[in-house]
Amino acid sequence: MPKPPVPWRSLPSLQRAQRACTRCEESGYIERAHPVFSGHTGQRVMLVGQAPGPVEHDQSRPFAGRAGRQLMRWLIRAGFNDEDDVRARIYMTAMTTCFPGRRPDGAGDRRPSAAEVGLCAPWIDGVLALLRPRVIIPIGSLALERFLPGQRLDDVIGAAFAESGARISATPNEIPILVPLPHPSGQSRWLNDPARVALLDLAILRLREMVTWADRRR
Repeated sequence: MPKPPVPWRSLPSLQRAQRACTRCEESGYIERAHPVFSGHTGQRVMLVGQAPGPVEHDQSRPFAGRAGRQLMRWLIRAGFNDEDDVRARIYMTAMTTCFPGRRPDGAGDRRPSAAEVGLCAPWIDGVLALLRPRVIIPIGSLALERFLPGQRLDDVIGAAFAESGARISATPNEIPILVPLPHPSGQSRWLNDPARVALLDLAILRLREMVTWADRRR
């Protein structure tokens, strides 16, 4: 994962610029730009989802809907005290930070295109360079492709990875550490398989270990 030079001198200055971003609106991909993310300098964990949903679009808070409630349950199992603790300790963003709209058939939210991901990528790159998180949680297949390209959820859920893509079996000695999770959306069928639920259980335990490590690491 490259750490490119960024034009922002601080995370707050990047956030101000990101909130004013209209790239996808100007390119015709969405009706109205409304970037949704949350976080602050000093957070050690960064979570990257696919895109905000319609609830987040209204409330300006990542994972504010049903999928967010499921995600919070997972993170509490991973050692966070409650939702307030999650939001205080985790920087939350997405591969595209504006609601992409519904699918043409109305069956769920539209998956952002590669072009939209490319337009939004500088914001993620900037946050990575300025925040330097110790643990990154890619949520779902779109984020997984960004951080562990070419991998499948079935092959990575339940494990932790170095930035290079190598699996970590012992105490890490570098940052960031990647701990992928499936998407918590009820539209996802990935967790319908009991074997995959077992993988999720392993992932939550691994995440607990890595967050504890990140908190203790100087």
